[in-house]
Amino acid sequence: MKWQAKEVDLYLQAREYVDTAIVPLIPISWGNELKSTVQMGEFITLISDELERQFKGRVFQFPPYTYLKSEKVEDRLTRINMLDDHLKEHGFDFIVYLTSDIDWKQIETEMKDTLLWIPSIPLEHMEPKYKQETLSNQIKQMLPIMTNKWQKPKNEEN
Repeated sequence: MKWQAKEVDLYLQAREYVDTAIVPLIPISWGNELKSTVQMGEFITLISDELERQFKGRVFQFPPYTYLKSEKVEDRLTRINMLDDHLKEHGFDFIVYLTSDIDWKQIETEMKDTLLWIPSIPLEHMEPKYKQETLSNQIKQMLPIMTNKWQKPKNEEN
């Protein structure tokens, strides 16, 4: 389910089955890193969309969580943990953060939930067939991570 009014109606009807939040982490930078930053955001958005499609009915895909690339990682951690607490308070047992920004790896152990770092692959010049194949290969690697997460008892998380 996605951050859309019609999808929220579905969520409200089936919320007891939707226990996982997917949150794409999208950096913003308007300097020398502009193009690579945009590519990261585009790639993670496509990955998030595909992951939501694969697990429709079990996951809720939140809108991208944006932050300035120049923001201190400590400040990012504070803000992301506030979001994590909010989502937990509202019934999400599992939260998965998706990013291509390597900076998040510095604070991964301090995050309250799962961070999946996926190196960005520039897709802009790929033919649609190869683009879909590339995304599918990335998702195939993530499927066991997601399903294993759900199989653990809640008190074993993190």
